[in-house]
Amino acid sequence: MVHLKFACRIRPENQIKELIAAAKFSVFFLGEDQRVTFKDIGRKGEIIRWAKASGANITKLELASQFRCNGSDGYLAWLDNTFQIRDTANEKLDSNEFDFRVIDSPHRLREMVVEKNKVTNKARMVAGYCWDWVSRRNAKQGDVVLPGYGFSMQWNLSMDGGLWIMAAESVNEIGCIHTCQGLEVDYIGVIVGPDMIVRDGKVITCPEKRSRHDRSLFGFKSFLKFNEKKARDRADSIIMNTYRTLMTRGMKGCYVYFTGKETAEFFRSRLTESDQRRIDASQSATTTALNKELLSVVLPFERLKRHAVKPYVNSVSLVDLKFAAGTFGDV
Repeated sequence: MVHLKFACRIRPENQIKELIAAAKFSVFFLGEDQRVTFKDIGRKGEIIRWAKASGANITKLELASQFRCNGSDGYLAWLDNTFQIRDTANEKLDSNEFDFRVIDSPHRLREMVVEKNKVTNKARMVAGYCWDWVSRRNAKQGDVVLPGYGFSMQWNLSMDGGLWIMAAESVNEIGCIHTCQGLEVDYIGVIVGPDMIVRDGKVITCPEKRSRHDRSLFGFKSFLKFNEKKARDRADSIIMNTYRTLMTRGMKGCYVYFTGKETAEFFRSRLTESDQRRIDASQSATTTALNKELLSVVLPFERLKRHAVKPYVNSVSLVDLKFAAGTFGDV
């Protein structure tokens, strides 16, 4: 018996076209600033083009307000202005409507998120995809690792997937844009990686700093050879949109740690003076506890009681490098 196999490649239809064709009445809620991959489609012009092609009547409405981020349109406008996506009148943020803070340590960020999560299990940590997913092959390894702080956490990609935002133990993992877009919590803690930095007051994106495991910019390198300016403009938009989306997942508050010092200072400068004082007071209150945590993580030594110390027999002195060598300049 001879078995004949016939194979044909069916080209998929445009999804917008399919949606319009499948329904008598279609409603598109459009947020063009939430495009976060090279392959995302759905710009306003494209929807209108397919609607006209189908002979549909088109009505355009503007959503005047929303419930995201505690309904704070001021915070969303401030984000757009600060990210330099568009100019708005919101140059300074007053956090009376929405609790936004720039945090000076990833340990402190995790501490705050864990504390908020105890109330309703609605606080999570997320980060830009700048770190490889190494725990996929070695479950004992950390993914998001910041050696200068002795900080290490794993991505949430291996177990819960899209359910990570509800799983009780996932507060101990870090989510990314692929597992949190369209989902919301009460408080979100965001780690901004080196793919977005500020230099001399200008927000700059660095696509090359994204992890090689991230598929958001898949096609960027090949497109770069074809049209460098268009490729970089599209990558710039995707990275900006990614962090804007991550920083709007919290309904009540957003706490952010920036891996770049200049970037952190830039965002802090965009807060009101009263907010900066409140944040400084909040962070200084935990400095002692944080220093103890860092010592226990970074220094793999046992601390001896004074009466048990025998110099150079069972112990050596540890001297802070800044104390021994003086102050250091910024790297």
